[in-house]
Amino acid sequence: MEEGSVVANLATELGLDVKMLSKRMIRLEVVANRKYLDVNKETGDLYIVERIDREYLCTTKTSCFLKLEAIVENPKRIFFIEVEIIDINDNTPHFRKDTNEFDISEATQAGERFSVNNAVDPDVGSNSVKTYHLSKSEHFDIEIQTGRDGSKFADLILKQELDREKQAVHNLILTAVDGGTPSRTGTASITVRVLDTNDNAPRFDNEHYRVNIIENSPIGSLVLRLNATDLDDGSNAEIAYMYSLYTPEMTQNTFNLNSRTGEITVKGVLNYEDFNIYDMEVIATDKGVPALSWKCNVTVVVEDMNDNHPEISIKSFQSPVKENIEVDTVIAVVSVSDKDSGDNGVVHISIPENMPFKLRETSDHYFELVVSEPLDREKVPEYDITFTVTDRGSPPLSDNETMTLELLDVNDNVPTFPQSFYTIRVMENNAPGALLDSLTAFDPDLHENQYLVYFIIEREIANTSMSMLFSINPENGKLYALKTFDYELEKEFVFHIEARDSGVPPLSSNVTVHIIIVDQNDNTPVIVSPWRAHGSVVEEKIPRSTDKGSMVSKVIAIDGDSVLNSRITYQFLQVTDATLFSLDQYNGEIRTMRMFSYRDPRLQRLVVVAKDNGEPALSATVTIKLSTVETAVKSYSDMSEVPLEYDIFSDLNLYLVIGLGSVSFLLLITILVTIVLKCQKSKSGIAAPPCRNSVLSERNSTIADSTLVSNDAYWYSLFLAETRKGKLVVRQPAPKGSRYIVSSLPRSTGLTMTSDSAPSTLQVRTTSNNNLCYSD
Repeated sequence: MEEGSVVANLATELGLDVKMLSKRMIRLEVVANRKYLDVNKETGDLYIVERIDREYLCTTKTSCFLKLEAIVENPKRIFFIEVEIIDINDNTPHFRKDTNEFDISEATQAGERFSVNNAVDPDVGSNSVKTYHLSKSEHFDIEIQTGRDGSKFADLILKQELDREKQAVHNLILTAVDGGTPSRTGTASITVRVLDTNDNAPRFDNEHYRVNIIENSPIGSLVLRLNATDLDDGSNAEIAYMYSLYTPEMTQNTFNLNSRTGEITVKGVLNYEDFNIYDMEVIATDKGVPALSWKCNVTVVVEDMNDNHPEISIKSFQSPVKENIEVDTVIAVVSVSDKDSGDNGVVHISIPENMPFKLRETSDHYFELVVSEPLDREKVPEYDITFTVTDRGSPPLSDNETMTLELLDVNDNVPTFPQSFYTIRVMENNAPGALLDSLTAFDPDLHENQYLVYFIIEREIANTSMSMLFSINPENGKLYALKTFDYELEKEFVFHIEARDSGVPPLSSNVTVHIIIVDQNDNTPVIVSPWRAHGSVVEEKIPRSTDKGSMVSKVIAIDGDSVLNSRITYQFLQVTDATLFSLDQYNGEIRTMRMFSYRDPRLQRLVVVAKDNGEPALSATVTIKLSTVETAVKSYSDMSEVPLEYDIFSDLNLYLVIGLGSVSFLLLITILVTIVLKCQKSKSGIAAPPCRNSVLSERNSTIADSTLVSNDAYWYSLFLAETRKGKLVVRQPAPKGSRYIVSSLPRSTGLTMTSDSAPSTLQVRTTSNNNLCYSD
């Protein structure tokens, strides 16, 4: 109770008069205790001076009394007073030890009891310890006991067996509760340490391990670190690892197991293609007594590494084959393989793109090589076909194999000549059997398809077969002449030569051959004018008064050779006086270079040589004896030709030259007008070719049948003669290289001239006054 609290009124309790208490000097004496109470002398109230602690006053007693003596005077009286101190629940239960520790073996059987220090409470009665509570536990409980003195205590009871491996230490809270209102509690901790026994076998983290490792891993590479745990303690938890008897010896030789750490490392070479899955059984054993063990299964899967090159296998191969093999024909069958797995074992096969073949897949890993385009042995006689296989590994590996496909020839090519037209020039007078040329055809086929036979396709020209004129070697195509050719008789031949192979069926082709006979300078020029008997000398007379530039004679020679070889030039071989006569080297005209003088001999001897243009050159000579006479001899009065040139420089008087020139010019104009009028008259009256700028004069009455040919670069002269002195001369400018052939016929039929330089015909006719005109 609080200080000053009134416990009782002594006046009332003792039967004293309140008013008399002070007079009677009431006082209060405490027996053997501190003065906790006192009395109010005015009122007689017994009140508390100091707060009272029952547990202090009465430690061991269940009841507590304060003994007091109340003394009053007048009269003096002593009252004995007992004040009972009633306990209140003002103390909390407490344990003598705040912590209780127990070491209990995990092998202890359930129901075992363990004493726990009880709690004490200074309060008494219902305020003392009434019960205990234990914190929640699966393994422990308490049982409350009552002592002889009525005190309460608790026993710790094991209600379920302990397992150190599950829980090595159990921490409990024991609570003591008194019976006061409100109740008070006190707590103490209980620590139970579970002592180990070898009751647990080692345990692996997993019962089955599956580990992947790359093949070709280095020796000593870590594969797996096994971890077995033993829930026991001490030596009971020490573990050793080993292979069981069910582990194959090959596996033990491939992998090493560390007995202390449980590490599995590579011991041998790992090759996926040889063995890719290893199974092993590992045992973990502790060192307890008795020892306990456990096992696990380990599967080591070797992962494939792209360490194997893909392989090609040729299952069938057809070689050689004919070049005309059909498209889509199977040539070869190949298979591909790769010992690796996954993408490392997926193989792609290919061939070069520029080949007439393709690959066709028939089944897994089998491919057919088929013809995709027509083959031609002549273009490509054989193919080196390279099969390339590549896997999908990283990095990819590849391999290749090459096979040679040979093509057999078939007769599918026609023999061909290098040229479609051959022009062969053959020199005349060739020797019979002379080689003309080699006409070799080419056939790209092989063997008998390539063997060629040559022959001349028969053709008759002028009832003459080509095989009588030419011969060809059937084996090599060499062309020979069977006879000697004469340019003047035969100028060209055109025929065909065929080349035929020996294939089945045979193929052939032909070529046109144009044989041109080349002229050889084998004809000597023949002098036809002036005419003379064989071996005789020509004698001519000229007036001594002949003017300078007058033509005294003309030498005409003909040559049967071609144009170049028949081109004739003239020159003096011998001349009596070189200053008297000149000789035109192209037309053979002999003219005076000056007038005769009285000193000049009467007889002049001229030797003229006519030389062709051949190599070597051939020539003919003629000797002309000129006799000068005093009277003018009109040898060529009937000739209507005009000298080619005049020497305008002369010793004559200048006036004479001018007069002669004027007369000549007027004469020329008159002749030209006359010719034009006659030609127009001929066109209107008779359907005959007109005269053309030339007149042919006949000196003799008869013209014999003859043919004369002359070639000249500048002038063409036609001479027809029958008697010694009778002659007919035609002078006509013509292009260089032209040639006229003039045939003389009887006078009634006229003359015909042809030219090989133009397709037209030069016709010559006789006029009424015995003059000849010609026209194209």
